[in-house]
Amino acid sequence: MTTTTSTAPARRRDRDPGQGAVTGRLPWVLLVPALLGLGFLVLPLAGLLVRAPWSTLGTRLAEPQVLEALRLSLVTATLATAVCLLLGVPLAWLLARVTFPGRRLVRALVTVPLVLPPVVGGVALLLVFGRRGLAGQWLEAAFGITLPFTTVGVVVAEAFVAMPFLVISVEGALRAADQRFEEAAATLGASRLVIFRRVTLPLVAPGIVAGAVLCWARALGEFGATITFAGNFPGRTQTMPLAVYLALETEPEAAIVLSLVLLAVSVIILAGLRDRWVTAP
Repeated sequence: MTTTTSTAPARRRDRDPGQGAVTGRLPWVLLVPALLGLGFLVLPLAGLLVRAPWSTLGTRLAEPQVLEALRLSLVTATLATAVCLLLGVPLAWLLARVTFPGRRLVRALVTVPLVLPPVVGGVALLLVFGRRGLAGQWLEAAFGITLPFTTVGVVVAEAFVAMPFLVISVEGALRAADQRFEEAAATLGASRLVIFRRVTLPLVAPGIVAGAVLCWARALGEFGATITFAGNFPGRTQTMPLAVYLALETEPEAAIVLSLVLLAVSVIILAGLRDRWVTAP
């Protein structure tokens, strides 16, 4: 009787059962550019850490201008996120659950700030909310409200560039949610508002949280639209990215300290959302 040795186990050893990807010898044609790409992304961050004034870091973080920029950034980013939640969650629900003519166009318009140069966004905000803008002149005449070059203007600029992150995240969560729970609540006589508040929102809460965190992080790092629409006035509109830009010309070490704070926030945000946005190995 002839014994035949199967090659199936050997083939299975070349395949990762968890990932479904073939493993074995490293493909150098891909590995070399991959390592170069990793170095391109990591080396600037490493340079920031190497050149950081660690011995005077605490003292510089306690400087009044640094604390003021940090305080203003945290406040405006939080307010901008609140505005995005108030307006973005209903907008995401509309895009995900309602069929209407031009929905694709509306979705495209919502995502435009993601690819629009921030400075262009700031110019657009000036044309609409400036003193002679389409809505700005009416706001000033009717209510005496002026948005450009104010703290409120910073919030408006940050919300404009950050809201797409929230809308995309929440819309995706709404599309993935099981609508049978909402249908069951409707058959029991619950109104649409009650269903939205008691059923839909809890179902998509992880998506809302993830979108809000990304929205907050984007607002915290906003520069172009803010400096164009709100200016760079210390204590009023000078957020951390603007302070970095100003300090880079006069006090580079202060710019590095502020950059480290923004880098730390970014790392914390990405680490917290890793399970949602990055597939674990």
